[in-house]
Amino acid sequence: MSLAVIYSRALVGVEAPLVTVEVHLSNGLPGLSIVGLPETAVKESKDRVRGALLNSNFEFPLRRITINLAPADLPKEGGRFDLPIAIGILVASKQLPAKLIDQYEFIGELALSGELRAVRGVLPVAMQTRIANRSLIVPRQNAETASLVTGVEVLGAGHLLDVCAHLNERHLLIPQVPPQWRNTRVLEADLADVRGQHHAKRALEIAATGGHSLLMIGPPGTGKSMLAARLPGILPSMTEQEALETAAIMSVSNKNFSSDIISDQWRRRPFRTPHHTSSGVALVGGGSHPRPGEISLAHNGVMFLDELPEFERKVLEVLREPLETGRITISRAARQAEFNARFQLIVAMNPCPCGYLGHPSGRCHCSSEQVQRYRARISGPLLDRIDMHIEVPNVSYDVLRGAKQSDAQQTHFSTSKQVRARVEATRDLQIKRAGRANAQLVNSQIDEFCELEEKDSLLLEQATTKLGLSARAYHRILKVARTIADLSASESIQTAHLSEAISYRRLDRASV
Repeated sequence: MSLAVIYSRALVGVEAPLVTVEVHLSNGLPGLSIVGLPETAVKESKDRVRGALLNSNFEFPLRRITINLAPADLPKEGGRFDLPIAIGILVASKQLPAKLIDQYEFIGELALSGELRAVRGVLPVAMQTRIANRSLIVPRQNAETASLVTGVEVLGAGHLLDVCAHLNERHLLIPQVPPQWRNTRVLEADLADVRGQHHAKRALEIAATGGHSLLMIGPPGTGKSMLAARLPGILPSMTEQEALETAAIMSVSNKNFSSDIISDQWRRRPFRTPHHTSSGVALVGGGSHPRPGEISLAHNGVMFLDELPEFERKVLEVLREPLETGRITISRAARQAEFNARFQLIVAMNPCPCGYLGHPSGRCHCSSEQVQRYRARISGPLLDRIDMHIEVPNVSYDVLRGAKQSDAQQTHFSTSKQVRARVEATRDLQIKRAGRANAQLVNSQIDEFCELEEKDSLLLEQATTKLGLSARAYHRILKVARTIADLSASESIQTAHLSEAISYRRLDRASV
């Protein structure tokens, strides 16, 4: 009897649990059976593996072959186990030496010719292989992506024969060199393109600095979408860990994803703009085999929802839990998957159904009942979770044609590059102080870093009572005030900082 043990990885959400591929050859009628909860694509691998071995001039053993994918209660899907199964058969039949096998993990789909094809989710696999202190052999198309994980040896192979030559130590595979990230930020959308709207630009800078969510309300054509599109240009670059987390989700979503990230976009924060016809599953993820949705694809970045009341209410309600926890758990009868979803929510809406409530032209004829029904499409609990609400009013003709701004306005709001410099410096201060952006402060940190003087406590108490604010809104005001104080290089929250933070609860004021 012959037995071979090969290491591989499954894919569950963005996790890559270890799968031990055990190949046993015994006497009996020739046949091949796969056990260990394989799904259809895995069961079909026996035909792909047989064809690949024969076309690579190996002998396919005419014995009873049993392949166990352990653990037995973990569902296995896709063609990712083709390569480890083929290697296991060759080792068990003594066509390959077994002495180096335990130093590697294998993943890849086989063509009938023996060529290796790309698979999804190689980044989570590489991250777990690094922890296990093994080398990783993957299809050549996946090697560049897997090498983004530092500290793990990634070997890319184009054919089954390449892998066998390496294991025989006849022709070693060359370790993949990690791609070089070029920190060149060419901004196509600059904040200087937006004429006027200095109050909105100020709010956008505060939101970028502290990672706060933002709602913009105003008539059509006032620049809400332009402002949102320019937020990524003033956000700080991602750290390596943040970039890996975001790239891992993209890797799970698209097996041919290397060309999307091995570029200047590597540490750019994602910017997702789902349409208002999107379903709840499209936003949070799902399916029989759970895949990440828009909120996970926006992890460590921005999700912009334009025309917010046009989204179905039940679709918007699925955002409530991820906004608090930064994660989404998708449960199905047979499996459960968890995805990261810590995104910065930016939303825009019109003030009424026709969009022109408060416009100087007076063209709005919506009744108060129509306005109320329109705004009621957005639930109070969701609005309560949005840190800042601002108005984006109509811009005068003089501003649009480029009338000269004051020197103070030109200095403070000139280009995205200048604003980003302030944002990065202030965000670094927050990370050094609390280890996270202000929007992510927990209650104990709020008590420590957002302490108010007696007179300011009284001011916040009065605002909380008058506006009927919840405890959540109370804490969010404190976090926004802390960000405003940080931008002012103030160690403590002053009255002006707190007053400005309270002023950003516009829809709370409108409801009383």
